[in-house]
Amino acid sequence: MARITSNIRKPAWVAALFLLCLLGSSPEPGLLAQESRYLAGQLLVATPEMGDPRFAETVIYMLRHDETGAMGLIINKPIARGPISDLLRGLGVEDEEAKGEIILHYGGPVEPLRVFVLHTDDYADSKTQRVDGGIAVSAGPEIMRAMARGKGPRESIFALGYAGWAPGQLEGEIGRGDWFSIPAEPALIFQGDPAKKWDRATARGGSRLNYNCCLIGGGGAPMMSKMPLKNGDRHRCGEPVP
Repeated sequence: MARITSNIRKPAWVAALFLLCLLGSSPEPGLLAQESRYLAGQLLVATPEMGDPRFAETVIYMLRHDETGAMGLIINKPIARGPISDLLRGLGVEDEEAKGEIILHYGGPVEPLRVFVLHTDDYADSKTQRVDGGIAVSAGPEIMRAMARGKGPRESIFALGYAGWAPGQLEGEIGRGDWFSIPAEPALIFQGDPAKKWDRATARGGSRLNYNCCLIGGGGAPMMSKMPLKNGDRHRCGEPVP
């Protein structure tokens, strides 16, 4: 663990504790959406008006969103890098065939010691759950062992913690103009410079300033509606667009 580097100063034992949380850490039954409802399986993108510094310029892959609340993983905030072999040793696993490195990401402020691996669904183990559109999530040391032997998923992100919302909370934040959503594309999730993912996501969502996003219903699962504004005015959900 001594060789792990990080852009936030943490004692080595804290990094080891993060990794030990892989043991026995898995999503509870029913934690993830069984089918794409609401914004599950989409990317939630912070608008420039986001007032919470924890989520400024974040891009979040949504694991769950329904009447009970929402859950997602931030995909553009890397915090540490280390060889897979060192991380396996931290779990008490020696593997002479282990090769490569992984990058640990800040997944969100909830349960910051909990580890999730967001990945393409070409890999699955006993603690894997598929979300949507070829994307899955796993927890536990099995996926790390597989990756160390070159048998893991084609693409992946390791995340510490997650972002969570109580029932109705995310809808309120969207109505306030804090977020908008775009379809989740593997290339945006897993590839490219993390520091540019927010720029890429906002570019795909339209103008950074001349939009407003509302959660609208209508007899089925809610959907996102981006409505251009005039003169930079803010538009409230439910009001006619000028």
